[in-house]
Amino acid sequence: MTAIPEPSSRVKDALPLREATKAWFLISLQTFGGPAGQIAVMQHTLVDEKRWLGQRRFLHALNYCMLLPGPEAQQLAIYTGWLLNGAVGGLIAGTLFVLPGMVAMLILSAIYVGFGNTNLVDGLFLGLAPAVIAIVIQAVVRVSRRALTHPSLIVLAVAAFIGLSFFAVPFPAIVVVAGLAGFVLARFWPDLAETKHTAAADGPPPLISDDHLHHVKPSGKRAAGTLTVGMVLWALPIALAAAAFGRDSVFVQQGLFFSGAAVVTFGGAYAVLSYVAQQAVNVYGWLGPGEMVKGLALAETTPGPLIMVVQFVAFLGAYRDPGPLNPWAAAVLGSLITVWVTFVPCFLFVLLGAPYVERLRHNRSLTAALTGITAAVVGVIANLAAYFAVHTLFSATRTVNAGPIHATVPELGTLQVEAVAVMALACWLIFGRGWSALTTLGACAAVGMVLNIIGAGS
Repeated sequence: MTAIPEPSSRVKDALPLREATKAWFLISLQTFGGPAGQIAVMQHTLVDEKRWLGQRRFLHALNYCMLLPGPEAQQLAIYTGWLLNGAVGGLIAGTLFVLPGMVAMLILSAIYVGFGNTNLVDGLFLGLAPAVIAIVIQAVVRVSRRALTHPSLIVLAVAAFIGLSFFAVPFPAIVVVAGLAGFVLARFWPDLAETKHTAAADGPPPLISDDHLHHVKPSGKRAAGTLTVGMVLWALPIALAAAAFGRDSVFVQQGLFFSGAAVVTFGGAYAVLSYVAQQAVNVYGWLGPGEMVKGLALAETTPGPLIMVVQFVAFLGAYRDPGPLNPWAAAVLGSLITVWVTFVPCFLFVLLGAPYVERLRHNRSLTAALTGITAAVVGVIANLAAYFAVHTLFSATRTVNAGPIHATVPELGTLQVEAVAVMALACWLIFGRGWSALTTLGACAAVGMVLNIIGAGS
């Protein structure tokens, strides 16, 4: 362990940048299992093993990241990297956190496009796609236990599900209304806005004191500079794509759409994926409903944030509408632009707001709004589970339009028995046996390949 400087020798970095970078690289290779698993890896490495941060300071950072749109685990990496090594440390930590998953998803997307119709791949997805339904159901259960602590919050969750499933209410509208509802409800029931982290154990004492962690005095000048640089970097690839390929190109469409999705991703990837799936499939036609499920299955098997599934969506969309480019070049370009506009906002939000984090953390009105959004997220994730179930367990669907009601319903005669069986197996493994998502996916993939071989031979 590197020697920690005395309080009198105040330096910019709390520890050598090289040592921190090595730690972040090792963390990036272990970021499987969704945000809970990713946060647990950082907890173990930064708090328990290396003791660079105390438990309270770690949870303090986590509280702030939970207020932000986007993947909270990656934002937590940026924030803790900033605490240890300033802006450079935050950039390194956040980049390494997503890099392995980005490379893996790029390779898997290319394999899917090139070999997606082979028996091997068909068998693989026969097992993976139904298993994803069980994993999303598990997400509904986990989030509901934490979020639905009052009858009024249950009503919000149900309303969000109905609005998305039957009335085509836009996802951003759900977020706004839920936030306002949470703010109003907290006026009647103040306990709704109480944080759940303040009673956590302190954990082992840190080797780096709070005085040696990076800090910057909040100022309007710094905030304006950070905001300007961040916004320019965020918009740059979209502007270059518009200049090179025209404002109607698929690259500009994807850049603008996923930039918008990035700022409404409250409650984790499952919440926004319902919105992404509906728009990408029904509005832009970048991929089919079944392919969206396959993309999520691939994202579940790779390290990094689950929202990396948007890279798969962009890859397929750009490949099928390449404009003047070679389809493969267009697919790679579209996926990279999408990754850029999805994750650059995370750096902007954290680096811009970190100096104000104490003020934000004690803002009860903001916490109350988040409470309402989190409750609605339960309904949004349930809508995603229903969407995947309809398009995975049945081979045909139809749209029902009756006044304000717009819903997609399955053709009951097209039920796929094999998919139902795999989904039931996945539910038993997750809920009955307590298996992890990654292990369940592996088992179901093997079962799907066996079923495909049996079906091909019969």
